[in-house]
Parts: sequence; C-alpha cells; structure tokens
Amino acid sequence: MPREEVRSARSTGPTGSEFFNALQEMSRDWMGRATAEVELGLKLSKKLTTAHSVPDAITAYQEWLSEEMNARAEDARLLMSNGQKIMDASSRLLSSSGTSGSMST
Repeated sequence: MPREEVRSARSTGPTGSEFFNALQEMSRDWMGRATAEVELGLKLSKKLTTAHSVPDAITAYQEWLSEEMNARAEDARLLMSNGQKIMDASSRLLSSSGTSGSMST
C-alpha cells in the first residue's frame, strides 16, 4: 500500500485518530513543561545575579527548589495521565486493527 494511503487510513479511523491525538497532546504537554523549566532556571539565575548577600541567594535557591519540586510533581501527574491515555488508545487501536485484519482474511 502506498505511503499516502497508509497515512490516510491511520488518520481517518477513529481509533487511529484518537491514538495520534493522544500523542500530540502528550508532546504539547512536554514542550510546555520544557519551556517552564527554562523559565524557572532563568528566574533563578536572575535572582542570584541580583542577590546582595548569602541569605538572599539562599532564599532564591529555596524558592527555586520549592517550584522545582512542584514542577516534578506535575510532571509525574502528566506522565501518568498521558501514559494512561496512550495505553487506552493503543489498546483500542490494536483491538480494532486485529478485528479488521481478521475479517479481511
């Protein structure tokens, strides 16, 4: 089957579309997290640059660590949520392609 037809068949089926939508959503989530991570690092860098004393620097690190821990908790939540979506969509995609494959033979 030509490549265009395979792509068309994948994207037009509801389960295939659901699977690829789940992958796209996961990709958007992780790109957003990566952007937030860079912004958090830049924020820390700016605070450390403007710190006038050791206590100021320690406060900046404490704030950064608190935000970093929250971000890691959010990452874990997203990983579990997206993993479940991918598993559900994969299961439906595989069961529907197994069903359609057995009918054609």
